[in-house]
Formats: sequence, C-alpha cells, structure tokens
Amino acid sequence: MRTSTSIFIAAPAETIYPFAAATERWPEYLPHYRYVRVLEDRGATRLVEMAARRDVIPISWVAEQTSDPVLPGITFRHVRGWTRGMDVVWRFEPKDGGTLVTIEHELKFEFPVASEWFGEHVVGGFFVDYIARKTLARMKTLAEAQA
Repeated sequence: MRTSTSIFIAAPAETIYPFAAATERWPEYLPHYRYVRVLEDRGATRLVEMAARRDVIPISWVAEQTSDPVLPGITFRHVRGWTRGMDVVWRFEPKDGGTLVTIEHELKFEFPVASEWFGEHVVGGFFVDYIARKTLARMKTLAEAQA
C-alpha cells in the first residue's frame, strides 16, 4: 500500500513546518486527532502515541517521529498498532508563492490473503488518504493565516 497526498500552501516551509512537527499539539490544530502523547523524547527522534478519527471510527498507533527543521522534513515509522511497519514521509517543496506539502505513506502487510486489495482500498483509501487530506487542509488554513 502506497499513498501520496499533496496540497499547495501559500506560505513558506518555515511557517508550515512548526505546525507539522509539533505533533503533541495536533489535537489543538486538527479536529480529527483525539490525542498525541510523547512517550519518549530523544531530541530529533521521539516516540509518539497518536489517535485520530476517520469520521466516527477511532484509530490509534505508536510511531517514531524524526524531525529535521533544516531540510525541512519529518518521517514517521509506525511501531505499534494496526499500521505497524508503515513509513510516512512529509516533504516540503518550495514553489512560486508557497510550498507543495506532500505526505507519503508506505506499508507492506505481512498477511498473504487479499493484502494488496485490503491495503489499497481499506487502509490506503478509506483511512490513510482521508486522514492525510484532512490534516493537510487544516495545515493549509493554519499556515496561510499566519503567513
């Protein structure tokens, strides 16, 4: 399962990145997030427990988050939960008048039966892409209001 979700934000990466990297504040910024708890803080890398909603369906996972404010970029490696093994990359690409922000998700399921269909339609389409689109739309609103 691989998804790529992008949005153009009329703000520089330096304005957008702090909202994206501050995952502990996502429940304040993102109405579809129920909570984010920092379980371990190791500087640029930390372990975070995250919980969101896909409409009324609650989901949660634990991920290692690595943030690079210089690049800028953010990566997540899901280590617990139904998306264990998922890699997530946030990219910030400068464009005229703003930044193209892309969130890429990649997950290989370990169970053999219908994993490709399940990954693409249920995990990728129904959950991951839906939540990524809501996340990026809200990041756009926040960053453009500040820019």
